[in-house]
Amino acid sequence: MTFSPLSRSRTRPAVRPLRRPAGRPARRNLLAGVASGTALAAVGTPVPVAAADTPEAGRPDAGGGRRLPPPDARALRAALDDLAHPRASGAQLRVSGSAGRWYGTSGVSDPSSGRPVGLNDKVRAGSVTKAFVATAALQLADEGRLRLAAPVRHHLPDLLPERFGAVTVAQLLDHTSGLPDHVGLPDMSTAEAVLRHRFDRWTPQRIVASATGGELKFRPGTRQEYRGVNYVLAALVIEQVTGRPYGIELRDRLLRPLRLGHTSFPSAEGYPRRIRGPHMHGGLEREDGTLADVTEFDMSASHADGEIVTSTGDLHRFLSALFSGALLPQRQLRRMFTLPPKQVRMLDGSPARYSTGLQTVTVEGVELWGKTGEQHGYATGMFATRDQQRRLVWTFTPVEPGADPSPMSRRIAEAATAGS
Repeated sequence: MTFSPLSRSRTRPAVRPLRRPAGRPARRNLLAGVASGTALAAVGTPVPVAAADTPEAGRPDAGGGRRLPPPDARALRAALDDLAHPRASGAQLRVSGSAGRWYGTSGVSDPSSGRPVGLNDKVRAGSVTKAFVATAALQLADEGRLRLAAPVRHHLPDLLPERFGAVTVAQLLDHTSGLPDHVGLPDMSTAEAVLRHRFDRWTPQRIVASATGGELKFRPGTRQEYRGVNYVLAALVIEQVTGRPYGIELRDRLLRPLRLGHTSFPSAEGYPRRIRGPHMHGGLEREDGTLADVTEFDMSASHADGEIVTSTGDLHRFLSALFSGALLPQRQLRRMFTLPPKQVRMLDGSPARYSTGLQTVTVEGVELWGKTGEQHGYATGMFATRDQQRRLVWTFTPVEPGADPSPMSRRIAEAATAGS
């Protein structure tokens, strides 16, 4: 089981109607009732299964036809309360689905004040952004406005050199593009370095330029390497197709119909440095042992690679809508649950594990699909079984620069599938 790599990501116009083929119902109507299953019980308490969480007929079961047991509250509490591996100031976890629910918090949201973690505290969720970008791209493909097999240069001829002409939009979305490594990015390996560079302003074109100076690392479509620049390019394609900033497009396609009131894309709001409303603070230890608050950040260096601000509640609602088919028809949704062919391997020779917008992991024999994300001082994960017997979203605030967040992720995933 592997959850890595967790990517260290780097004026509101009037809402226009969603364009859709004739005879297809509006997504806003499709989403009616999605939010009805989102209420949670008191902290750390299992609650009865809601009718809205009943698995849909015909959906693949978790673990080959097995029914999952209710959440193991003791195992989940133990996993969440271990804030030493890696060291973190706070954590929260939501578990839901047809097999039962649980919610818990641990530690503090703000180390300076000691405020405990709140139910709807916002976080910087890093590469979870990619699942939203991929969903919008697949919606555009379903509407006939974007051809996934089209070369990226068809949309961005002045941004990608001709030698990258074989790279397609689909290969950006499943990380099989083969684009070169970045050159010239600042070192962000220490708290001091993060503090020096956290307000640097980048354009997406500059991010792309830092990764297009060399040669392709492999022939597109033949290997898989997780790269954030793929999604910066994908967002620029969305902008070229729609004529609007990608964050505005995603806001109107996903955030507003789903009523994700705690979720935003900073690029759509002029890159505010602060997180508005109650939120968990990200902190990193300096060399002298003191804790630097790095919550305020200019997210332009991440852009569509990982700029999202959200909450565990909003991510649960997004997962439920996505997996239920409320956002995509089945022919497009299948892409999010389809890995590249078996001969396509990661650069280290391990099997490919990224689909279009998501990644997969098997824990205790239970197959989960979702996405991890990381930003300086934050680590997040959202996963679910395809039949939605189990959905889990966690976030925590690691304080060690460069710390591997996967031990906490593994503990939570194992606790969420305990007894399966």
